Amino acid sequence: MKTWKKYLVPVIFLVVFETVAVTLWLANDNLFYLFNFTYIGVSIALGVFLYIRKYRHARRIVQLLVGLYMLVYLGLICNENMQIEGFWYYLFTGVFEAATIHYAVAKIVGPLLFGRGWCGYACWTAMVLDFLPYKTPQGPRKKIGWIRYITFAASLVFVGALFLAKAGNMERIMFWAFVIGNIAYYGTGIALAYAFKDNRAFCKYICPVTVFLKPASYFALMRITCDQDKCISCGKCKRVCPMDVDVTDNSRKRKNGTECILCMECVKNCPKDAL
Repeated sequence: MKTWKKYLVPVIFLVVFETVAVTLWLANDNLFYLFNFTYIGVSIALGVFLYIRKYRHARRIVQLLVGLYMLVYLGLICNENMQIEGFWYYLFTGVFEAATIHYAVAKIVGPLLFGRGWCGYACWTAMVLDFLPYKTPQGPRKKIGWIRYITFAASLVFVGALFLAKAGNMERIMFWAFVIGNIAYYGTGIALAYAFKDNRAFCKYICPVTVFLKPASYFALMRITCDQDKCISCGKCKRVCPMDVDVTDNSRKRKNGTECILCMECVKNCPKDAL
């Protein structure tokens, strides 16, 4: 019975994503949604299963399966802009598909369930940045998180200006915005990682998507919690956390609480299994 229970989490993920897949398939009469969300659900469930089996690279496998699928297949092959510009584009055109559905599921409603899990397991930008050498921050967190609001506003202004100017061939513009945007994201992310000695510097200070993710993450159902009776206050969890989260504090207001990407590094490194 205990063996079965420990695999309940990947089953729940699979059921949730399959429910979304079937619902969108039937509502839109489009098999793509069945394939898309089934693929993502199976990938995430596989990663959680491998993590339970203590496979070292479980999270990286999910990152590659989901990240490459969204970057290469959806973005470059299907010409869907899955960046925030694509969300604004579909929102302004009043079409509830592609990036709009992606943002609604993964980045607006989804964080209420799994917080910033998107950042840890599916983001194609972080997929690359996590391979850089500074997996844990080498210095204190910078107080420049306000930059993310500028990039968020800039993406909105960019798409809004295109609509006001009545630009032609908008879908082609969105495709090239996706290509150029990703090049800029990777370039900036890698430069910041080496400048600050922190792989996740881009996520902390620049990424505009976090403006959506952070508020809902405050209320996330899935959270890392600490058993205060087992905790010996060794501080190891704080040292290995790539996002500077104080996981020993179980309150919603804990330091950098909405930054947790559920990477589970703190859990794996806790010497007393207190997390």
